[in-house]
Amino acid sequence: MNRFRKKPVIVEAHQWDGGKSCAEFIVSWIKETGHDAQFISVPDLTHTINIRTLEGEMMAMPHDWVIKGVQGEFYPCKPDIFEATYEEVEEPSGELD
Repeated sequence: MNRFRKKPVIVEAHQWDGGKSCAEFIVSWIKETGHDAQFISVPDLTHTINIRTLEGEMMAMPHDWVIKGVQGEFYPCKPDIFEATYEEVEEPSGELD
């Protein structure tokens, strides 16, 4: 069997802290690119962010990451998978040492 390594790519991602204001930020981030998402809030039940993905509608749960992929697509990712797959990119400061 052949083995492959994932190519290093940089993606944008936001982790949903479970709160309404964070969910609204993520939904507006998705919608500003022309994609569809909706925050669903049901009292005394789990809140979700529903995201229309290339594979159909998916739900992000509190503490999931929402990723903008290399083709501009959005999708949710569980925190343990995100941590195993991604590492934060240090932005250059522009300062000389």
